[in-house]
Amino acid sequence: MKQKPIYLFSLTSHDGVTHVNSLHVNYFTPEIDFKKYDYLVITSKQVLEALKSYDESWKSIAVLAVSDVTAKAVKEAGGKILEYGSGYGDNLSEIIFSYPKEKKWLYLRAKEIASDFISVCKQNGYNIDEAVVYETSCSHDLLHVKVEDDATLIFTSPSSVTCFLKHHMFKDTQTIVVIGKTTAKAMPYHVKYKIADEPTMQSCIQKAKE
Repeated sequence: MKQKPIYLFSLTSHDGVTHVNSLHVNYFTPEIDFKKYDYLVITSKQVLEALKSYDESWKSIAVLAVSDVTAKAVKEAGGKILEYGSGYGDNLSEIIFSYPKEKKWLYLRAKEIASDFISVCKQNGYNIDEAVVYETSCSHDLLHVKVEDDATLIFTSPSSVTCFLKHHMFKDTQTIVVIGKTTAKAMPYHVKYKIADEPTMQSCIQKAKE
């Protein structure tokens, strides 16, 4: 049986599928004194791109990463890993709670975030600063893409869903795959979708091919 076309709406591409860059990234360089912090929190690869504008002092601070994929990217960039979560921001608060409240954390983040785990940590007395190092906006690529009625669509972030819906509509004949529960919350209530077994792009593609 012929494989249905698969479209991946994300910032990064992957072999074997049609990639549509759904987001444009704008980077910021707020002043940061990394020596003040015991640990960093990183939940996306875009943060690592933003860190290229800083000196290498951040590499001496252990990083709490959102997933094993992000942890691997941190190590490839020369950073150190403290621990990594299961792929969801909400899971990170449980990890932070296992450390002394005296430790000082810095959460390097996007302007808009889907998970509110940092607020939960602060409410429980943890010392966490935040630095906004990038923001995303909808890419113009979405204006020009034509998606077949029988295609499988993969979304890897809530923003990618929101941006897609600015220019397109979901059809009953399409199969929708989302990377995790946070992205699923961005889906219209009437649209059926499948959640990847693991919050990774590889798992999304595997689910799309099933």
